[in-house]
Amino acid sequence: MSMQPQLVKSAERTVRILEALADSQNHLTLSELQQRTGFPRSSLHALMRTLVELNWVETDTSRSAFGIGPHALLTGTAYLDKDPALPFAQETLEDLRDEIGQTVHFARRDGAHVLYLATREARDAAHVIPRVGRQLPAHVTALGQVLLAQLTDDEAVALLPATLTSLTEHTITDLAKLTGELDQVRTRGWAYEREQGTLGVACVAVAVDYRIPATDAISCSMPANLTPGEVEPITDAIIRHTRKLAATLRREGIR
Repeated sequence: MSMQPQLVKSAERTVRILEALADSQNHLTLSELQQRTGFPRSSLHALMRTLVELNWVETDTSRSAFGIGPHALLTGTAYLDKDPALPFAQETLEDLRDEIGQTVHFARRDGAHVLYLATREARDAAHVIPRVGRQLPAHVTALGQVLLAQLTDDEAVALLPATLTSLTEHTITDLAKLTGELDQVRTRGWAYEREQGTLGVACVAVAVDYRIPATDAISCSMPANLTPGEVEPITDAIIRHTRKLAATLRREGIR
């Protein structure tokens, strides 16, 4: 017998539509939405009209193509505003960035993805990629790897998609290789990836231990050509600041 909870069809369809629009670089036509969601055109029509009316979806005057609307941003911002750990994490990122001079991130695992909640850019960052509110597959990032390593191999494999997407030629797409990497992460206590998510960039990540298993982590993005001797003090600083943040969150009773 399936233990899957019974989903209300219209609510599920609404969420799937919003996810499809958020996922797309461009506005989508009704037929493109139908292709991506598999929902019948008649119910799509009615749902889109409602979502446009409520400002969750925006469209042009001819209503020929649709994109995510401003109310989606308001709801996302409310998530950040209401997170009790975030102000402490932002303070930690400030201190860490001031000490190591590199770009640092605070992120949370969301299923098989990591969701970026805060970023502080390196002072000399030439091209800034806004990360807050964006998500990446967990297996391609040091943040994701350090949080997947909080789980057992079976739990991690059950979460991950059958096919691991590749972002660069260095992305780990083999499940056995990934579980081997997670084992190394558990042993050393931090994750390190080089050009697996972005060419020219390496990352170190440490989990923030205030929940069990940890849901959040802090990472540093740095040039991939740094030597092990240059990466070591950065790793030490992340471990030190992350431990201090975890201790603060536990002391404040934040769970």
